[in-house]
This record gives sequence, structure tokens and C-alpha cells, in this order.
Amino acid sequence: MKSAEKIKVGISIGDLNGIGSEVVLKTFEDARMLELCTPVIFASAKTITFIKKKLKLDINFQGVEEASQAIDGKINVVNVWKENVNINFGEEDKTAGHYAFLSLEAATKALKEGSIDILVTAPINKHTIQSEEFKFPGHTDYLAKELQGDSLMFMVTDNLKVGLLTDHVAVKDVASVITPQLIEKKINIIYTTLQQDFQVSQPKIAVLGINPHSGDNGVIGREDEEILKPTLEKIRNSGKLVFGPYSADSFFGSSNFKNFDAVVAAYHDQGLIPFKTLSFGNGVNFTAGLSKVRTSPDHGTAYEIAGKGEADFQSFKEAVFKGMDIFRNRQEYEELTQNVLKKQSKKI
Repeated sequence: MKSAEKIKVGISIGDLNGIGSEVVLKTFEDARMLELCTPVIFASAKTITFIKKKLKLDINFQGVEEASQAIDGKINVVNVWKENVNINFGEEDKTAGHYAFLSLEAATKALKEGSIDILVTAPINKHTIQSEEFKFPGHTDYLAKELQGDSLMFMVTDNLKVGLLTDHVAVKDVASVITPQLIEKKINIIYTTLQQDFQVSQPKIAVLGINPHSGDNGVIGREDEEILKPTLEKIRNSGKLVFGPYSADSFFGSSNFKNFDAVVAAYHDQGLIPFKTLSFGNGVNFTAGLSKVRTSPDHGTAYEIAGKGEADFQSFKEAVFKGMDIFRNRQEYEELTQNVLKKQSKKI
């Protein structure tokens, strides 16, 4: 198993006009972080030097041409581009979006090739990053395509984990998107990730209703009665501990979430508003269902404070720690699975 000291943490720099670069560099300003992992930032030495001076950060780094050249015990910066970049903190522009994509593209390539072990993404602007190469609602869908997996947005802390049936889908389209097939697929992803990535042997999963009061027996919409409830019953009959649907308006306020290993929300705000209310600054966005580990902080570009040195880096730091924990848990799970298969083959 790979030791913690050797885990290479690849980092895409995000929107250069936002707080991404600040939270990344502040995280590794603490030299103790270099004893735990090897950071590999995908940007350029010129860009990181500018940001370091602008924010008066006490860090040293070394520039490398590719991630495979990264050295343990140092902050490594892969020179994805060589030219000077005009950084206008707090402004929304396509130039920043272009370089955010270049960083993400290079980091994803290194992840696929195994030059880095995990990927932690700094926030992008979902509008300015759009181009012929990037036509996705966000990181999750892009990585699902590149890593050829069924992805799921999974917001996690040690005490609360929330997965989404639909993520970046307009509210008017939510009900039409949710099908029995989608429900089964997403719950199966959550069940598997709880076992292999979070070491929960027999997960208990709660599912929130699609409509207010889970439809009130069909009075407020028929989706819960006709789609969600029969599908959950089918999943329960397969042996999985899946419960619900629960009325979303009281589920978190009553602390009912504490009785489960994960909660499945029907749509983005139904899950993320309570999650961020309860854990803002400590939450991590984990893309479950992929062959590689990707995490990110639970905040956006925060243009209003960009370049002022005011950004809180706790969520990004948590994303690094959570990514490493998941990486190690997955290695242990795979080793245990292989050992079980070997024992079974010997009996045969």
C-alpha cells in the first residue's frame, strides 16, 4: 500500500481571478503539509510567483515540466503554460476561464496516466470556462467523461454525507429527469462508495422526497408515489438498507440525518442548502463513482474577496485530507477484496 508521504496530490488552479490560488497556496504555506503529501499544482511558475508576491505568502516551490518529475518534500508547480497571464482579481473574464481549463485538462491527463494519485480542484467559474473543449455544467460531468464513469456529487464531512440524484439540473426539469433507473444507479454508487471509500460495511441510506412532504400521498405531485417509493421498495428487497422518502423540510432540523450514513437528495439545493448550513467551511465535494479520486472545497470563486488575502482555506485543506483518506481506504478495500477472492479460488 502506498504510504501517506508518497501520495501525490494533483491540484488544478481554478479561476485565477477568484480565491482558488489563494486557498491552495495558504494550505501549503504550512510546511507540515509537505510531510503528509506531495502537492503538484498545475499552473505556471510565473503565475504562482505573481500570486505569492501579491498575497505576501511565505512559500517556496519548484517548477517542473511534468507531474512525474515532482519531488517529495517540496511544492511542485507544473508549467502548463509559459506566458505571462494578466490576473484581475474579482473580475469575471474568459481569459481566466481559458487558463482554468488548461490547468484542469493537464491535471486530468496526469490523473489518468497515474502521474498523480488524487485530484483536488480549486473553484472554476462555470460560465467563463465554457468553450469548444469544455461544454459541461461543471467539474463532475467533465471528469465523468474523461474517466468514463458514472459520477455522483457527494458532499461529505465526518458526520454528514449528502448525495444528489440530480446535480446541475434546472428546477423545472428535475421531476422529468428522475427515473427508476437513475434512482437505482445513484443509490448503488453511494452504497458502493460508502463501503470502499468510507469503510462502512453495511450502509444505511436515507432518501428525501421529490415534492414537498414527499407528495402527501399524491396530493402534491405524483412522482414520489409512482416513481420514488416503488423504486426504493425494489432496492430494499435486494438487501440494501435504504429508507424513505422523508419530507425534506424537517429532515435536517430534526437531526434525523444523524441516524444514517448518507442522505440522498432529489436535487441540488434540497441537499446543498442544509449541507452548507451545517458544515460550511469544513465540507468537501467528492466525485463518487469514478476510478480515480477527486475532491474539491465546498465554495466557489468568491470574487468579492479575491486578491485581498481574506480567503479561508479550511475547506480546501479538508479536501486534500479527505482525498488522501479516500485514496488509502480504497487501496485497503481493493486489497481485502483481492484476498477474499484468492481464498475463495483456493477452496474451489
